[in-house]
Amino acid sequence: MNSYYPIMIKLEGKKVVVIGGGKVAERKVIGLLETGAQIILVTPEATPELQRITQEEQITWYKRDFLETDLKGAFMIYAATNDSQLNQHIKNVAQPHQLVTIVDDPKNSDFHVPARLQRGKLTIAVSTSGANPTLAKKICKQLEQQFDEKYEDYLEFLFLKRQWILKEIKEPILRRKLLTAMAAEEFMNNDDLEEAFWRLYKQICKADT
Repeated sequence: MNSYYPIMIKLEGKKVVVIGGGKVAERKVIGLLETGAQIILVTPEATPELQRITQEEQITWYKRDFLETDLKGAFMIYAATNDSQLNQHIKNVAQPHQLVTIVDDPKNSDFHVPARLQRGKLTIAVSTSGANPTLAKKICKQLEQQFDEKYEDYLEFLFLKRQWILKEIKEPILRRKLLTAMAAEEFMNNDDLEEAFWRLYKQICKADT
């Protein structure tokens, strides 16, 4: 069996169809909300949370059974019903260029969504390639302790400072030294990152003169 290829994919503006209205479909929809995708939900019935989401978010809900035409123009498709035959049918009628995941049949899916830890701009994905998703979730829970909430502000700071460095500093060596030093745990543990950055900047500039 070939290995999966890990990838971060931009879904903004792309049509993503989720067929199913249970807890699994609910998790898939929630995971898609912040991507900017055009989410289409197809199911005659949905969980209370899914119903709430369709009322409050920009989601189209086709409150009926699945039709093959629902897949027209879709980039990504989640076959997330509790009917294995229907899920396989959805896979069969999809076009070759469309990415389809069957929630109860990973080996016949084009992709699967890994367990994920999100801290602002930091994303850590853990996958067992379908062998045991529960283990992947367990590993993510363990990582939550190592990568706690402080990483959210830290990554935002690194992002902003990287933009400044790329714009204002022309010397590649100085850029690399700054970016490397800022990625160190010692730097992250400073109470005042802004002050620590300028102190670091002066130290590196002085050492290079």
